[in-house]
Amino acid sequence: MSAELTIKVRVAAASDEAEDIRRLELVSLDGSLLPAFSAGSHIDVYLSEKIIRQYSLCNAPSERTQYVIAVLRDPQGRGGSAAVHELKVGDEILISAPRNLFELRPEGNSLLVAGGIGITPILSMAQSLAAEGRPFSMHYATRTRKRTAFLEKIRTSAFAPSVSHYWSQEQDGQKLELDHLLRSPKPDDHLYVCGPRHFMDAVIKTATESGWPEGNIHYEFFAGEVMRLDSDEAFSVQIASSGQSISVGPEQTVVEALAAVGIEIPTSCEQGICGTCLTGILRGEPEHRDMFLTAEEQACNDKFLPCCSRSKSRILVLDL
Repeated sequence: MSAELTIKVRVAAASDEAEDIRRLELVSLDGSLLPAFSAGSHIDVYLSEKIIRQYSLCNAPSERTQYVIAVLRDPQGRGGSAAVHELKVGDEILISAPRNLFELRPEGNSLLVAGGIGITPILSMAQSLAAEGRPFSMHYATRTRKRTAFLEKIRTSAFAPSVSHYWSQEQDGQKLELDHLLRSPKPDDHLYVCGPRHFMDAVIKTATESGWPEGNIHYEFFAGEVMRLDSDEAFSVQIASSGQSISVGPEQTVVEALAAVGIEIPTSCEQGICGTCLTGILRGEPEHRDMFLTAEEQACNDKFLPCCSRSKSRILVLDL
């Protein structure tokens, strides 16, 4: 992202929201309002020259004096969550303007389902729906109360009666029965789910098998995996400005193949989530495997994410 599209903010508050979860309040340097956002939005957080991570905004969209994020420390991560946990009050960092790939639909009844740290965009949705007086229910699954972010905030909120908690490792914990929760959807019901990949896969699979229309199931992944198939074949990418042709092997990504010949493309997540490596296509048909572009954007076939996507055609001509 270019510098003119970033915003410098200050860490106004930092606290432990739950076990291994750090909560940060980010404010503008001069006290002015931050750019407007809608429930489900995320921001890019620039933690170093090479570490850029995406975090959902979990406060109400009406609260434009601050952005609130909550980040789970991942001991198996690549440094992003550890860097967030080291931030302290007064630190200044760069962020992007909010972007929303997980928007609430303007109609219907909303069923919000969160697993673990997936509560962050879901909480913003609950606050937005409650403020608008729209019907919804929220179902929040975690392992223990100590690992449940925003437990007190939810307990004291006006929408607390619409929230059900599920603690899988508490003796008195209620079990989340997906078959029961997702059965018999009405035509105007919309499901929103966020959380760990295995949790989301289970929710989406159950919803699909229970008759939820694909267009009524909405989700956001926090982490992706580069999809590799046994059927993947080699193809070539051509650099439009020079005509140079580079072969991409079955087990290589386009980013890796380009880097091997000295062509560097900026990357961040390397999993098809953040969009940092978005690259234009002048000719050829990509095989999209990202979670960043919308279905409509993918259908245009004029750009792709070379960190994870491949090619259906023998050659892709890249706008580089």
